[in-house]
Amino acid sequence: MSQITGPNYGRSSNSPYHCGMEIKNDLLLRVLQGETTERPPVWLMRQAGRILPQYRELRNSLSGFKELVTRPELAAEATIQPVDELGVDAAIIFSDILVIPEAMGLDYEMVEKRGPSFPKTIKNIDDVKALDSGSIAAERLDYVYQALQHTKTGLAGRVPLIGFSGAPWTLLAYMVEGGGSKTFSKAKKFLYTQPEAAKLLLSKITDTIIAYLNNKVKAGADVVQVFDSWAGILSPDLYREFSLPYIARICTAMEDVPVIVFAKDGWFALNEIGRLDCQAVGLDWTVNPQLGREWVGSEKVLQGNIDPCLLYADFTTIRKHTIEMLKAFNGKHIANLGHGVYPDTPLDNVRCFVDTVQEFRYVH
Repeated sequence: MSQITGPNYGRSSNSPYHCGMEIKNDLLLRVLQGETTERPPVWLMRQAGRILPQYRELRNSLSGFKELVTRPELAAEATIQPVDELGVDAAIIFSDILVIPEAMGLDYEMVEKRGPSFPKTIKNIDDVKALDSGSIAAERLDYVYQALQHTKTGLAGRVPLIGFSGAPWTLLAYMVEGGGSKTFSKAKKFLYTQPEAAKLLLSKITDTIIAYLNNKVKAGADVVQVFDSWAGILSPDLYREFSLPYIARICTAMEDVPVIVFAKDGWFALNEIGRLDCQAVGLDWTVNPQLGREWVGSEKVLQGNIDPCLLYADFTTIRKHTIEMLKAFNGKHIANLGHGVYPDTPLDNVRCFVDTVQEFRYVH
């Protein structure tokens, strides 16, 4: 485990980021600890973003997306905005999954209206061997840990703070493909034609994620989530070989912090994901809640799984489908969307979803 040194880090007993710091709204943590609660907690993937006018104002004042990610005080501001505006039950640190490849030595650019782009990609095992990994790479992400600390100060214990990382396969996909893709055919070709290089890359990414997430916990994260955004690109056999073992290593390495695993379109692996050493499993909107429970098992908390496009509907429709979802899960549930909220979603519609969850009560 990577150790953070210096006066700014650590959760010692006299630190404001000590694990024992009182959190006023601890609903998310209680659910993740297996407690029966009066209602599910609610937060949204990509809640800190373009749905908020104050985020757009902040973003437009800067040179680009990466400036916002790398300036701790501004990243903290963006993280706290949805807590202030929507009253969600958790904050998730404003950052990007691609800070990991960058810290390992593979720079990326965020191209407006096009998404991430890597000027240099991984092509062979020599490229993989040239990358840094583990604590050496994770220590380069000091700005993220500072952002967590600024956020903890700004939240003042109102809600828990979630730290996150992309899953190893998802990060490999970008590092080999060079950007987003409908098929990720270059990345999948890499798995088929250079499996040993792929496994070495996945192992180095995993080592870096473990050090990174543990550093995030030391800096203030109360929960961590692993996003396998491109799980559904792989066949079940490829997923079992090139994704699950590495996510399992991450889950096992997280000490004293709840872990949420979200594998988008990974319905075929939910039974195996349910056996990982994590506390919660995210579901996208294609998974029926009852089937999700059957596949994941009775012990895990489930998270999700409203279709983000529902939030384009009128309030009556949003309330109807949200309540149906909450009743279908009937406990051991974190209310969320089945993927990130889309940037053109009307803010009042997002507020309708959040308010509907917070007004709901279980009948125990």
